[in-house]
Amino acid sequence: MFTGIVEELGEITAVENLGDACRFRLRGPVVTEGAKHGDSIAVNGVCLTVVEHEGDEFTADVMAETLDRSSLGALAVGSRVNLERPTAVGARLGGHIVQGHVDGTGQVLERKPSENWEIVKVSLPADLSRYVVEKGSITVDGISLTVVDAGPDYFTVSLIPTTLDLTTLGHKQPGDPVNLEVDVVAKYVERLLASTQGAGR
Repeated sequence: MFTGIVEELGEITAVENLGDACRFRLRGPVVTEGAKHGDSIAVNGVCLTVVEHEGDEFTADVMAETLDRSSLGALAVGSRVNLERPTAVGARLGGHIVQGHVDGTGQVLERKPSENWEIVKVSLPADLSRYVVEKGSITVDGISLTVVDAGPDYFTVSLIPTTLDLTTLGHKQPGDPVNLEVDVVAKYVERLLASTQGAGR
């Protein structure tokens, strides 16, 4: 489990095409400290497994399902990525519960800079809109954010200078894809209510 608090901006240093998958090599001095084979690291909000680790770099395999569902397929050598290690049991939950299971992708639609923050508008797939509510939580490229405004096919978030400086959202431009993970609690509630209503018929 992750919390959506990005630990560092990493970089893609190599991409190997494996046919129906690909292997990324990524640089991240913070997240690779103590890393070993089989560990999980979230890359732009996608939970990936460490295959190899050497120095401040690690490799991870990405299957076709992940490439199809997320924006990882658009990454190339030199791309910057948000990196986060799983949260330790007993640690503070600084963001919200994030699984690293991307529900879909959106696109940055608009950026409105202000003196001390920036409002970013992101498109929202129709099948995810029911899970996104004003002042609720959403994960964008692995970043735990609070929804400012929720529309039928978009939402907005307000970014503080720290988020702009230390994550990929400081560099994303209109048209750029982002990974989205909605609040897992909302999905469970929906499923439980559907089961309860079905049993009462």
